[in-house]
Amino acid sequence: MPIGFRVKNSMKRIDASYVEAFRVLPVANVSDSMSRLVAGGDRLRPMHSGGVLAGPALTVKTCPGDNLMLHKAIDMAAPGDIIVVDAGGDTTNALMGELMLAHAVKRGVAGFVLNGAIRDAEAIRAQPLPLYALGVTHRGPYRTGPGEIGFQISIAGMVINPGDLMLGDIDGIVCVPKADAEAVLKATRAKQDAEAKQMAATLSGTMDRSWVDRELERLGCALVD
Repeated sequence: MPIGFRVKNSMKRIDASYVEAFRVLPVANVSDSMSRLVAGGDRLRPMHSGGVLAGPALTVKTCPGDNLMLHKAIDMAAPGDIIVVDAGGDTTNALMGELMLAHAVKRGVAGFVLNGAIRDAEAIRAQPLPLYALGVTHRGPYRTGPGEIGFQISIAGMVINPGDLMLGDIDGIVCVPKADAEAVLKATRAKQDAEAKQMAATLSGTMDRSWVDRELERLGCALVD
C-alpha cells in the first residue's frame, strides 16, 4: 500500500453517547480540561450560520488546493461523521463549495473542518451544517491527488486520529482522543459545575476576589498609594 495515496475503508468511531454528552459542553471548557494544549489553531473559523459541531472524525490528508480525496470522503462517510481535512493550511484554491456541501448534507455528513479554504461562502453561511475553514477564495480546486483517507493527521499541532471526537463552537475546534473521552468528560463537567457556582457568586455580589492581591503580593508587585 503506497504511503500518501491510500484509502482505509473502516475505522473505530467514538461511541455515540460521548458525542451527545460533549455536544452541550463549551469547547473552551473542554480545552481547559485538556490543559489548553489541544487546539486546531485560531485561524479555523466557523463559516456556517450557527450550530455546534460534534461527531467522529473521518480524516483526510490532501495536497494544498486538491479535493479529489475530499470527494471520496464524502462518498464513503457514515451519517454523523465529521470530515476533517489537512490540506496544508493553504488558501490559494478552495477545497469545496455549495455543490459539494449539498451532496454532503444528502449523505448525512455532520460537519467539516478544513485546513484550507472554501468558496460559495454566502451559500455556505446561509445553512446550519457546521463548517470550519481558514478562509475564502473564488479559485477552484484541482482533482489529481494524491492524498489519504482514514489515517492520522494534524492541524496546527492538534493530532487527530480516525474516529476521535471533533467538537466545535464559535470559539473554535478541539479534538478529544477516543481513549481519553471519559476522563475529559468528567473533568469538563466538574469545571462546568465550578463555573456555575462562580457565576452565581458573581451575580449575588458574594464573590471573593482577595486572591488577586494575594497573587500580586506573591509575585512581588508593589501596591503603592
